[in-house]
Amino acid sequence: MEKKLVFAFLYVLIFPALILVLSGNPLWPAGWIFGAWFILLCYSTILYLYRKDPALFAERFRKPGAGNHVGWDRYVVYGLGLGFTLWIVIMPLDAQRFGGSAVFPPWLNILGFVMLAGSFFLFFRSFTDNTFLSPLVRIQEDRGQRVVSTGVYGFVRHPMYLGAILMFIGAPLLLGSGYGALTGIPLTALLMARIMKEEEMLDRELEGYRKYTGNVRYRLIPFLW
Repeated sequence: MEKKLVFAFLYVLIFPALILVLSGNPLWPAGWIFGAWFILLCYSTILYLYRKDPALFAERFRKPGAGNHVGWDRYVVYGLGLGFTLWIVIMPLDAQRFGGSAVFPPWLNILGFVMLAGSFFLFFRSFTDNTFLSPLVRIQEDRGQRVVSTGVYGFVRHPMYLGAILMFIGAPLLLGSGYGALTGIPLTALLMARIMKEEEMLDRELEGYRKYTGNVRYRLIPFLW
């Protein structure tokens, strides 16, 4: 368990470091702000799981294909991983090194930071409210999975995905990358497609999920979807 904790801490540092290196400006203020946000979110979540929910901590390291992971979701997992890496790479190249996007007005940068604050809340609370928050679409019979309907799961049915979408939009606005925002669109579409397929499985195989969807009407965006 300790080895996984050390690995997670070191792995998290790759992405903020990559942003600053690719930007060509190690003193880039927005890059440092996003990097600090990313590290704080990941480290606080990792430490919480390690201390308070070791079962979920171990679940987050589960590899694609393991533990009755549904076949179609393997492609989604790999697609999200590749898309996230491209998104990380594109933003500093666009906003700093090559200047592909026009300079964003300050209010857009501030809006991006506000969206990241909302993303932080949704991400962290999703992990603290739902001990079954696996990175894989699977029915966790080995862990006695049940429907979670409290906390942020009483707000929308997929709050972590909403947090991810706020990140995909908010970070490019903060960093000033139009191409980064465009890259977030297919990532958002992939998450929405995953939600629909995942809910088909949950409705069919997880007891009480159909009743939950009747009580919490919106999958992702309140009053819209």
